Amino acid sequence: MIVMFSENNSEILKIELNDIASHSQELFLLREDMIDPFVSGNKFRKLHYNLKEAKLQGKETLLTYGGAYSNHVAAVAAAGRREGFKTIGIIRGEELDGAPRNTTLSFAESQDMQLHFISRDAYRNKDRPQNLAKLTELFGDFYAIPEGGTNALAVKGCEEMLSEHTHKFDYICLSVGTGGTISGVIKASQSHQKVIGFSALKGTFQVSEIQKHTSKTNFKLLDTYSFGGYGKIDSTLVRFMNGFKKESGVALDPLYTGKMVYGVVEMIKAGAFKENSRILAVHTGGLQGIAGMNVVLKKKQLPQIE
Repeated sequence: MIVMFSENNSEILKIELNDIASHSQELFLLREDMIDPFVSGNKFRKLHYNLKEAKLQGKETLLTYGGAYSNHVAAVAAAGRREGFKTIGIIRGEELDGAPRNTTLSFAESQDMQLHFISRDAYRNKDRPQNLAKLTELFGDFYAIPEGGTNALAVKGCEEMLSEHTHKFDYICLSVGTGGTISGVIKASQSHQKVIGFSALKGTFQVSEIQKHTSKTNFKLLDTYSFGGYGKIDSTLVRFMNGFKKESGVALDPLYTGKMVYGVVEMIKAGAFKENSRILAVHTGGLQGIAGMNVVLKKKQLPQIE
């Protein structure tokens, strides 16, 4: 692979795949996953200014939310410990309390995060004032970070994914969860660039979140390659990820970036991008989730992610 740019552990690689070798478009990968082994990619960007704000407010505890395989929960646990915060994770699914921990939750606990499991119904209503009051009664004063980490400070951090080194690209493609990362990328994008978001969930409801943070309209959101929704994966995606790693040397995560890169390659093959255009796909990390997903795949008798 050809390294086009390298700075602060992040780099831009030119990706050459047999599947798209006959096409005129050039594909590049922004390796945000290389920033930090535990707080990588968009999680590093989202937490950067939030942790600064927590310190300015004199907070000693960070509290956040997520599911059993949440990259965000793992990142908050690692970043919090590194920066001297106590951390609390409010985890969706009370049935997980007392059950054997998966690799994500085990890692969070290894970083001294206190896990608190709540029902799925309670989780849906987690942002109601009365529920926040209950958490304050339980845990005392804390700095709350939303599920997925998206808020104005997170968007500010994600703007810094782009720089003068990314101006030459015609398209910027990235996975979308809560909408915070793509909001920052859209804000920092150039007028000639088109930002394409690949929803990791079924639906494109994140548009309303994006519109809270930017008035720019040079983007579109797709759920065509969500593989049926968050956390869903099949043998087609596993085979693609394994093949991509063999050809490029880069591992993709199954929840976000794997789906996005699969979609980009399929769109190149279908002629969805302008001729001779340059496409930048953003690797937002999340590799810690591979071990847990392989457990799920094994139960379903599906191929393993290599």
